[in-house]
Amino acid sequence: MTAILLFYGYMDNPNPAFSIITPMYNGAALICATIDSVLRQTAVDWEMIIVDDCSPDGGAGANAVKKYADSDPRILLIVSPTNRGSSGARNLAMERARGRYIAFLDSDDIWDDGYLERMSRHINNNTDDDVAIYFCGYRRKDSSCQQEILPPYSCTGKKDFKKMLFHDPIFPSASIFDPGKLKSEVWFNEDLKNLRDDYVFWLDIMVQGLAAMGYDDILVDYRMRDDSVTASKRRMIVPQWNIYRKVLGMGIIRSGFYMMSWAINGILKYRRV
Repeated sequence: MTAILLFYGYMDNPNPAFSIITPMYNGAALICATIDSVLRQTAVDWEMIIVDDCSPDGGAGANAVKKYADSDPRILLIVSPTNRGSSGARNLAMERARGRYIAFLDSDDIWDDGYLERMSRHINNNTDDDVAIYFCGYRRKDSSCQQEILPPYSCTGKKDFKKMLFHDPIFPSASIFDPGKLKSEVWFNEDLKNLRDDYVFWLDIMVQGLAAMGYDDILVDYRMRDDSVTASKRRMIVPQWNIYRKVLGMGIIRSGFYMMSWAINGILKYRRV
């Protein structure tokens, strides 16, 4: 029997300015705060596509989203019958997206009320034709999103493919990209599941001669597990190495050089002062 995607909600705007892509896995406890932050946006021309990635929660997360989809036609819930990781969930959402721009927002992060409006201003003011990705800074908070556990992070200026090999400053929930700039379609690499799939996605866009532009606005709350500041970095070591060696096909010496640069930048990014 063929597995079937389930859709809840009806989006009545065929051409929104933004398609907000939200993968969700066991998200019942936090997804409402995330959706509420979207509903509070001062910019209202958007659609939000939430993909429940076959969560083993008895439908709790999906049911929480359904209540919003029933009352707001801008919100669509997709329930995946199989677990495809955040990469696959984002791909499912992008297949349905109709917005001029694609904005990413993970199911446990929170936007400031003026996020879309401020980012729209940056996009409209940009005169660099090869910029396809726009990103801002974010606060790094505890799991309850009450207290900052690290200083806010931002990285301004233009980032191209070469610069991204040294360091990835782009946080998905603080990023928007323009698919109209692409020379060919780009999708998330589902073989990577949840680890470094966003990094490879940015590289796949930039290898087309495109770039990202960073702004110093701090407009997003990123929930970090209280014990994950160093643990998450360690967990990324092998996936990051595999990006250089297997995905990009670099030799050992070149991979080691970029790996060391990545590690140093990571230490600086996660320092507490």
